[in-house]
Amino acid sequence: MTNVFGAEASRLWFLPVALLLVGTANAQNTSSAAKSGSSLDERPDIVELDPFGGVSMWGQVNKGLGEKLVTGGDFGGRAAWNFSAYLGLELSYSYMVNNVKLVTPIAPGVPQYNFGNRINYPALNLVANLTPRGSRVQPYLTVGGGGAIFDPTNAAENYARNPAVNAVYHSANLSENLQAALNYGGGVKWHFTDHVGMRLDARGFWSRNPTFGLPNYNTGGIYIPAKNKINGFQATLGLVFYLGQSKCPPMPPAPAPPPPLPTPTIAGAEGTTICQGKPVSLHANITAAAGHQLSYAWTLNGQAQGSDSPDFSFTPNNTGSFNVQVTVTDKTPPPPPMERPAKFPVRCWVQPPTPPPPAPVTATATVTVADDTPQLSAVSASPNTLTCAAVTNGTHTAQLTGSATPAACGGNLSYKWTVSEGSVANDTNANATFDASTLTFEGGAQGQTKTVTATLTVTNENGKTATQSSTITVNCPPQFVRLDDVIFAKNNPRVNNCGKRVLIDDAAPRMASGDYDIVLVGHRDSDEAENAPAARRRGRRGPAPTPTPLDEQRVLNSAAVLSGGTGTCGKVDPSRIKVDWVGTDQTSETRPGQCGTSNTKERKGSVTTEADKNRRVEVYLVPHNSQSQPPAVKNLKPLPEDQVKALGCPR
Repeated sequence: MTNVFGAEASRLWFLPVALLLVGTANAQNTSSAAKSGSSLDERPDIVELDPFGGVSMWGQVNKGLGEKLVTGGDFGGRAAWNFSAYLGLELSYSYMVNNVKLVTPIAPGVPQYNFGNRINYPALNLVANLTPRGSRVQPYLTVGGGGAIFDPTNAAENYARNPAVNAVYHSANLSENLQAALNYGGGVKWHFTDHVGMRLDARGFWSRNPTFGLPNYNTGGIYIPAKNKINGFQATLGLVFYLGQSKCPPMPPAPAPPPPLPTPTIAGAEGTTICQGKPVSLHANITAAAGHQLSYAWTLNGQAQGSDSPDFSFTPNNTGSFNVQVTVTDKTPPPPPMERPAKFPVRCWVQPPTPPPPAPVTATATVTVADDTPQLSAVSASPNTLTCAAVTNGTHTAQLTGSATPAACGGNLSYKWTVSEGSVANDTNANATFDASTLTFEGGAQGQTKTVTATLTVTNENGKTATQSSTITVNCPPQFVRLDDVIFAKNNPRVNNCGKRVLIDDAAPRMASGDYDIVLVGHRDSDEAENAPAARRRGRRGPAPTPTPLDEQRVLNSAAVLSGGTGTCGKVDPSRIKVDWVGTDQTSETRPGQCGTSNTKERKGSVTTEADKNRRVEVYLVPHNSQSQPPAVKNLKPLPEDQVKALGCPR
């Protein structure tokens, strides 16, 4: 049987070429955007019209007689509305020439059946542009759907209804078939000019296969099984017509405003003594740009005075302060309005405003007419923060400084410094010394602060005075309290009864307030053994106990006396005891008290010998949570409670 539609209109070689061109366009677009700096709406493409032509290719249904849509031509048009920088809606119509071939004959020796077919495909797509609207090169992706009308040609239908043909092929019902079809793909658009461009598009199709009204099962003639899918591909090339106006070019720069006027100053009254009844001449110092004209307006105590001149004079009729102000205005005529360049679009022109003149500037000066009262300009204390005498390495004195000038009529000045608390040396001089060491503070674990007022009174020979004060802050931080040292016999870590009195009668009661922690610092003398004697082991075998440094054992025994909780020992919370042991270091001052070192014959008031005083444990009450520690402490440690608990209450 002769084919009704003839040869195929195109070949599959167009597909790889189209894909290659899309990839090239993407690379070109990236390079172009980088070089030209394309921006949003650089060219008019809000609305696009795209007539196109190309090739349409479809697959084959490998069931029944093998329904195949033969590759053919494709023509149509698209209208797009780009409603945002990257997204648009596109309405399209495609007219595809894809004739049908039933690959398998209905019987051996019978020619295969072919017929002409046209596909009408209206569709609505969402288009996602990969570069902003207005770019010179614009790759895109798209997806959408519509209705594909598979329509046999009139010649094909007439042929199918021919009685002789129908008798063989049972083809009389051949007719058009509507199927929903999805399309998806992408492409690239180029701007040749603002309103004309080119578009390359490649997309795939998916739909149910058309049955053209034929039976969907074998009745002895031609038939097409229903409900199979069929895929297609469309590659088109077309022109693009862009509607709208192009982006306005940048406005030329507006005329630069005149430079601001510099801030003026008023000269003429500085460095001189001004007296009542004598004229004062002032001058406004200001330098404007070349060619600019300035005007001057003077006021005296808020009232207009003088003339339009940089110079102003007045004669004060009383003492006190006079406020003089000058306002300088640039009265240079403004430049003419800016003209539109000849080639600049009228619709884009926005007349730049005439630049305003520079803002007026003002200078103010106070002219003081002197009287016979001395002027006390400054009183200061350096430093203005001191420490109390208890902080031995702190700063206890401050230099008091006063600066005074006599009245306009002259006169010798006398000085007198007074303080609200403390003492002052050289109190009749302009410069004096304040001593905070005589201030009294209450003892305790709380920091204290006092504010001292230092006042300077200056008197001239006419009895006129001027007074000014400065404040000094005196801080007294919480201070640690040192008790007598616990003294030990040579090479012995035992705390004797006198040492227990220091710990239990003096240290423990003062802990009850909760304001203090106890810090114990152990020492041994240079002529003593490094380690404490090992404890006796009655009837026990095994390795000898680990030696304990003598100074460490003295500290642990003292801590056990404080915290043992039974017998003659105290009940101090072990967590409130901190310890350190420093070996033979004797850099801290000794405080042996009146305890002897005898372990058998102790009596209150026995004097510690010079040889005993370095065999000691220092005892401190340190304010709770204090960040500073006594200087004897080298490496403060928490009390090893397990070791001390094992000692019980030492005898």
